[in-house]
Amino acid sequence: MGEIKDAKELEKIQLEGLKWTVNHAYKNSLFYKRQFDKAGVKPEDIKGLEDLSRLPFTEAHHLRDDYPFPLLSVPEEKVVRIHSSSGTTGKRKILSYTKKDIEDWTSFFARAFKMAGIGPKDRVQIAVGYGLWTAGAGFQAGCERVGAMAIPVGPGNLELQCQFLIDLKPTCICCTSSMALLLGEEIKRRGLKDKISIRTVIQGSERCSDSMRRAILDHLGAEHLYDITGLTELYGPGPGIDCHLHKGIHYWADYYILEILDPETLEPVKDGEIGEMVITTLRKEASPLIRYRTRDLTRKISGPCPCGSIFPRHDRILGRSDDMIIIRGVNVYPGQIDEILSEIEGISSEYNIILERRDARDYMVIKVERDSARDPSYDEEIQAGIEKQIKNQIMVSAEVQIVDYGALPRSERKSKRIFDNR
Repeated sequence: MGEIKDAKELEKIQLEGLKWTVNHAYKNSLFYKRQFDKAGVKPEDIKGLEDLSRLPFTEAHHLRDDYPFPLLSVPEEKVVRIHSSSGTTGKRKILSYTKKDIEDWTSFFARAFKMAGIGPKDRVQIAVGYGLWTAGAGFQAGCERVGAMAIPVGPGNLELQCQFLIDLKPTCICCTSSMALLLGEEIKRRGLKDKISIRTVIQGSERCSDSMRRAILDHLGAEHLYDITGLTELYGPGPGIDCHLHKGIHYWADYYILEILDPETLEPVKDGEIGEMVITTLRKEASPLIRYRTRDLTRKISGPCPCGSIFPRHDRILGRSDDMIIIRGVNVYPGQIDEILSEIEGISSEYNIILERRDARDYMVIKVERDSARDPSYDEEIQAGIEKQIKNQIMVSAEVQIVDYGALPRSERKSKRIFDNR
């Protein structure tokens, strides 16, 4: 497909893709036929993009209930690969891919790399998981498509990561933000910053606070840190990335439609308000998504981006609707605490939230690391400041404990920061 000229052409592509997807799913998937019939809607009822709201929702439990080949809309012999999501309990969510699905995924992943400025002159150290997880396969295919050198190290193994950063001189590293911080701290500890050549960090899979971003860029000496989005249900990583201006995630609206809905009412939120990302694919053959509830929270960013891209934008992933903490009747999203801590001087980017029940009451304890260069004599002042900000902004009390730098666990994958012991 050639370059999309304007929003009108993009809308036309979306409508054609929506009609194709609805017809394809209804005719070829027993699951979707049941869902559509139950909702009283037929493919011919979809005449405009506004008719999207007539379609039923698809949820994660549908994928587990229909194990092992959920949503399958092609004959099994057309499936050339499967991937499975990480972090699930019980039966895994397994997604199927046709040859065309893999080609589409590679194409839009290459688009993401190009938006991050990656090309044939770059060497890309891929420090994410391979195998059932989509990340390794996706990053490698996109990297090779743009002509860059792929260095498929995988996650962990800090010794090898550091050795290749020095010897092979990669200009870009792809990983989770937790892995980026872990590696950055190791580079700092070993005094290797002047011996590596990282200019670009591409990270995804988890929320990354502003303070964590600053630490990663500083430790690695990088110029840009890009947020790449993705989930296994939507091919894998690569369906969106921020541009060099870092003013929101551009998402590939020619491959899927994004709705931002209130997670309680499932009605559209107002422009700029936070809601749940709901996704409908436009070209996916093996496992199409129709109004799939991702549980990821974000908001749309209206207006054109100064970078000139025609593709619309949403904000960084702000958390998950099912990550909400209820403490003494107050709904708290971890992202709210994350944002408050990012503005506090004298602490590192690492923290843990511990929920406890004492004497029939709920308590929230937040352990925060002191910055490596900060004098411990300021701990009490910092602690009081954080407690005040949380009380003022979130309307809930928290007990803050300042701990030594490096005292909290690091991870090469996704960091676990919430511990509910109630």
